[in-house]
Amino acid sequence: MIVYSLRCKNGHEFEGWFRDSASFDLQSEEGKLSCPTCNSRRVEKAIMAPAVAASDRKPGLINPETHKMRQFMTGLRKYVQENAEYVGPKFAEEARKIHYGETVDRHIYGETTLEEARELAEEGVDVAPLPPDLDSAN
Repeated sequence: MIVYSLRCKNGHEFEGWFRDSASFDLQSEEGKLSCPTCNSRRVEKAIMAPAVAASDRKPGLINPETHKMRQFMTGLRKYVQENAEYVGPKFAEEARKIHYGETVDRHIYGETTLEEARELAEEGVDVAPLPPDLDSAN
């Protein structure tokens, strides 16, 4: 996954998550990107500062950007868990059924192998990894 800072023609800045840089390029060319503030379809990459780990930080201190990213990931995970159906290890099977119209269209999440996720993406099934539960990792 890659995160880009994006900006619309009206100057609104926001983040976009993509499988890779080619995914951004394709979605941009097809006009599939839109500003969440004004719905403008003229979206481009904004200038980004690279994330560089500093070796002089004191242990236990989290840089503000890292904290912001953790909050975003936690919020995204919570949103998915509250608004999608958990299908467990049958994720790939259920995602295909939805994609091919064999079952009701709905948002789902669950587990799958990296290989299954790649196969789904190659078939055109919209999938994305769910951020890890950072609170349970500590």
